[in-house]
Amino acid sequence: MIKNLIKKTLDEKFKALEAENAPGQEVRQDLSQLDNIMKGRKLEGVSVDFSHGDIDAFPPTPNSEKYWEEGFSRGASQAYTEYRGALDIRKTLAKRLGDFTKKPVLADSELILTPGTQGALFLALGATVATGTKVAVVEPDYFANRKLVKFFGGQVMPITLRYLESNSNNGLDLNELETAFKQGTTVLVFSTPNNPTGLVYSQKMITDIAVLANTYNVTVIVDQLYSRMLYSGEVYTHLRSCQVQPENLITIMGPSKTESLSGYRLGVAFGTPSIIDRMERLQAIVSLRAAGYNQAVFETWFNEPDGWLENRINQHEAIRDELLKIFRNANLQTATPQAGSYLFPKLPALSVDLNTFVRLLRYQAHVTVTPASEFAPHLKDSIRLNFSQDHDAAIEAAKRIVKMVEIYAL
Repeated sequence: MIKNLIKKTLDEKFKALEAENAPGQEVRQDLSQLDNIMKGRKLEGVSVDFSHGDIDAFPPTPNSEKYWEEGFSRGASQAYTEYRGALDIRKTLAKRLGDFTKKPVLADSELILTPGTQGALFLALGATVATGTKVAVVEPDYFANRKLVKFFGGQVMPITLRYLESNSNNGLDLNELETAFKQGTTVLVFSTPNNPTGLVYSQKMITDIAVLANTYNVTVIVDQLYSRMLYSGEVYTHLRSCQVQPENLITIMGPSKTESLSGYRLGVAFGTPSIIDRMERLQAIVSLRAAGYNQAVFETWFNEPDGWLENRINQHEAIRDELLKIFRNANLQTATPQAGSYLFPKLPALSVDLNTFVRLLRYQAHVTVTPASEFAPHLKDSIRLNFSQDHDAAIEAAKRIVKMVEIYAL
């Protein structure tokens, strides 16, 4: 009886982590039955995988392999670093991150190097969420936030993000957030720029969040992965630079997106020392450290050749603008991403459910996207595209998405 109960509990726990429709896992899907429901013929075109960025179209930061080789040549001292990462690398990064976020970072106590930002997120939530902890999770937002909270036994308190209204109305529902805080929520996790919409929280919104978290003593984990890829005319506010701050705050960043260093699996978390300490202890039993030789590649971060970052942003902005035209001309409501490389177009009512449509896109039109339900369980009418792709291929693929919507619209 007890054995069956344990098995049921574990089955439910891991069912909540379902990765079948998660970005990158599409190749494991069974598409063999789609011929039975497919309308029309297959659409010609180059396969485009919008589930993640294409590092062949946007290669990693120059000389990243050279820095990796230098780390390799250092041998054991680079392979076996402190669990929180090599001190010399942390000192370099602490200065750069402090300058970028407009508040100093202490290399010894406030910074940890992690296996990707995904690793940082796992450690941060693992260090702050226990059984029954109420965690405010923004919807839509990064798909792992909700899953990690559930895995650690926390209770998800969903907070609505408005992203299809005017810029002045977009953002969190602060009344909903404060109500959640009053109901005992002790942790808030969110991303800005938001994944999947590309929304950047305004200075007022960030300030209001900081004040509320301070008032109700809520720990805040803010994912700023895309904060360097900011488009023309946009302004970014770092929560850690606000005058009033939460007592416990962790900021997560990494060079895997804008800089295309995802293959090295590098991330950082910085903030409240007591939480960083917990994260290091957790990392010690999960992976010991971020891969030692890979840590050496951090030297390229915030150290790119002159004009490299600006050029990369301009190229992405050009793709963004052209995709927006295609989707809006087809009456697919789509928010303008203010940063990052995600588009989140809203689809009309279709003759098939969203997951089936996403699979048909891949099978019939050679286009891979991620269903909105990964980012908010209740959303069944949108798809996410990572448009960090070959420009021409992305445009043609977007046109095939529109064609597929026409074929399957009710």
